[in-house]
Amino acid sequence: MTFTLANFELFLLILVRMSGFIYTAPLFSLRTVPVRVKAGFSIFLSIILFYTIPLSATEYAGIIGFAILVVKEAIAGALMGLFSNIAYHILAFAGQIIDMEIGFSMINQLDPVTRIQTTITANLYGYLILLLMIVTNLHHYFLKAVVDSYQLIGIGEAVFPPNMYRLMMRFIVDYFIIAMRIVLPIFAAILVVNTILGILAKVAPQMNMFVIGMQLKVFVGLIVFYLIIGHTTSVADYIFNEMMDLLRAVIEMIKG
Repeated sequence: MTFTLANFELFLLILVRMSGFIYTAPLFSLRTVPVRVKAGFSIFLSIILFYTIPLSATEYAGIIGFAILVVKEAIAGALMGLFSNIAYHILAFAGQIIDMEIGFSMINQLDPVTRIQTTITANLYGYLILLLMIVTNLHHYFLKAVVDSYQLIGIGEAVFPPNMYRLMMRFIVDYFIIAMRIVLPIFAAILVVNTILGILAKVAPQMNMFVIGMQLKVFVGLIVFYLIIGHTTSVADYIFNEMMDLLRAVIEMIKG
């Protein structure tokens, strides 16, 4: 194994892209993971890639040219991780809608994974999907994708076209479609409950429908949620497919 100054520059560029990916990718970017672990994991993977993938020397003019290469590699790695991780937030949106329908939206708790205030159902879905991600070795797919990206996108060859916003617009459409598919059973059940309560309010106006409705929505919502919790694997399948599609799309777009 030989190591020269030119090789060290290539190693730094590999490390920058890998670090950008690790700090934004799903599962690896969790705030509960210590920063030293992320840094050590990035260096470890970069060393393996440096001695396994074929690399060619990069051309640049002076310090500014090398700094531009570093920034391009950092943005490329961060975009790969961000676009594969952003689909995870569909669960938070779906969980908040479910809790709003059944009356649990008044209860917020701190999610130790993302360090933000979230609802109970969103937190539950998040932990279930993370568990399925680990069980199905989806994180291996993301690592393999970023490793293969070095063959498609050489060091310093990343291109950032101005129409990248179209990829985000496509994700926003899928964001609402997938979230509504998750919420639809409970949304339909609560809609039926609201219709029945509206009819009862006209038939028997002396009854306090507000008190009855709060308890009835929680009861019906928990029953429907119990019936659909077994289909969490289908929900995970939607989320995982969206993650992989976005990761492939952003790599194809950066490749130019």
